[in-house]
Amino acid sequence: MPMRLLSKLISQPPRHPVRLILGLGNPGAQYASTRHNVGFWTVDTLAERHSIELKTRRHNSRLGIGIIHEVPVVLAKPQTYMNLSGEAARALLQAYHLQPEQMLVIFDDIWLPPGVVRVRAKGSAGGHNGMKSIIHALGTEAFPRVRIGIGQPPAEMDLADYVLAPPTPEERERLLLAVQRAADACEAWLTNPIEQVMNHFNRSVPDAENS
Repeated sequence: MPMRLLSKLISQPPRHPVRLILGLGNPGAQYASTRHNVGFWTVDTLAERHSIELKTRRHNSRLGIGIIHEVPVVLAKPQTYMNLSGEAARALLQAYHLQPEQMLVIFDDIWLPPGVVRVRAKGSAGGHNGMKSIIHALGTEAFPRVRIGIGQPPAEMDLADYVLAPPTPEERERLLLAVQRAADACEAWLTNPIEQVMNHFNRSVPDAENS
């Protein structure tokens, strides 16, 4: 059972402290393929890579607990809907006795072109409602995050309609590559200082960003 695994890891204690990787999105099949759910896509990718089952429903989230690169990790997808993501983040941090800097948040960013990935140690919400909710709930902007670019909506399209719509086939191809890169960044964060992760992932430019 996942909770027994975490209790065992904490009691040993583990070589590395427990970390929380929180992907933002909206629950429900109608939102699964939308631009706003790339945070969920990334958590699903990590879970698949490391055989972590996201079956537990607790702390306003669907979550799984496992080991990634010898680090005990909680992978979580809030089930509160995007605008209340802070409720899930706060509940998870309290439940696992973690500080905000031990949580990595993954979310979509309209200010980056589709497929571009950026890592930050802290910062504002940048207009993202999920991040606004987390910052408000925790009372701090000082937690790391991975931003996945989804681009700007067309001039005639409402922002909410844009983020809650599926990407075009070309955009989806870029986003799927970006999700893999975001998952790589999450893994790097587990065992490296955030500054080192930023230096690597923010300076190196994959083909998707050049096209």
